[in-house]
Amino acid sequence: MDKHELAAFLRTHRERLTPADLGLPAAGPRRTPGLRREEVAQLASISTQYYTRLEQARGPNPSRPVLAALGRALRLTDAESAHLHVLAGEPPAPPGPSSEVPQSIRTLIDRLPDTAAMVLDAKFEVLAWNPLAAALFEDFSAVPRRERNLIRRYFRHPDPAQRHYGVTSTEDFGRYAAGRLRTAAARYPDDPEIRALVRELLRHSQEFAALWPAREVPGESHLRKTIDHPEIGQIDLTCDMLMVPDRDQHMVLLTAEPGTPAHDALRLLSVVGLQRFDVPS
Repeated sequence: MDKHELAAFLRTHRERLTPADLGLPAAGPRRTPGLRREEVAQLASISTQYYTRLEQARGPNPSRPVLAALGRALRLTDAESAHLHVLAGEPPAPPGPSSEVPQSIRTLIDRLPDTAAMVLDAKFEVLAWNPLAAALFEDFSAVPRRERNLIRRYFRHPDPAQRHYGVTSTEDFGRYAAGRLRTAAARYPDDPEIRALVRELLRHSQEFAALWPAREVPGESHLRKTIDHPEIGQIDLTCDMLMVPDRDQHMVLLTAEPGTPAHDALRLLSVVGLQRFDVPS
């Protein structure tokens, strides 16, 4: 924490504001420009003494909530608020998980014809997918954005057999998904979509409500999955999850060993795509 730079930063931004900027009464002549210290303290819901010590480089390290309150009181931009956090030794919490998939990643998954590939954000919303993933799971382009969240689908789908697209061992995914969502909630404490999703699942899913207090933190990224496809039958696949560089996103890659029935099934799906067809049992 750079106390002297923090003090100078607060003082500079306090002095550039006027009471009129914030809808406050002028309250008589002022010896110095800008807001008074007690006005900033009141706006930030902290004591005047504490704020004064910060401006005099004598205060303790302000917490993240105090820094956020000061940013709002001083009408800081996002960049200025981020700099305030850096000066205080508290990197700002990211506003929310990114929904922008790099074009290079979109191109990559489209060039994997024998791999069902999709990109998920931190709260397990499907952001991008290739044709084979659509054929294996569903046509995500025809699904409203809200319903593309795999965690919401799992805990709230009315058909237990289809809530995870026919994947077996769904109990493992339930624990994994609850842990992933808890991790995302901790990383993005102010994201309204994550908070709303957690409230929704706690209210409407007894299974999720039972798993949420466990506070498990998942770690596996290489799994075996068996998918009971409605038209092809069971397909044994390897599932790998790879992080997207510089984004809190990951690619889900579902593959099969060449020469196996599962590989033949994926090749058939890649040719047929989303068309419906009959397969002899």
